[in-house]
Amino acid sequence: MRTIVTIVLLVAAFLLIAAVLLQQKGSGLSGIFGGDSASYLTKRGAEKFLTIFTVLSAAIFIASALSLLIIK
Repeated sequence: MRTIVTIVLLVAAFLLIAAVLLQQKGSGLSGIFGGDSASYLTKRGAEKFLTIFTVLSAAIFIASALSLLIIK
């Protein structure tokens, strides 16, 4: 059982890292240099999917980490 939870934890960690790295960065310093200042209030398409995927990956990561502590 502990091995399965450890594997789930590792997979969730890699998926969470990938999801965070794939997310689009905000304007950051580009606003200083004349970047677009438009802000979008709703997320659509791939951005919405990526946000939901990140939240689910984080939830699975936290749940598996806590369950690993309980099993120990």
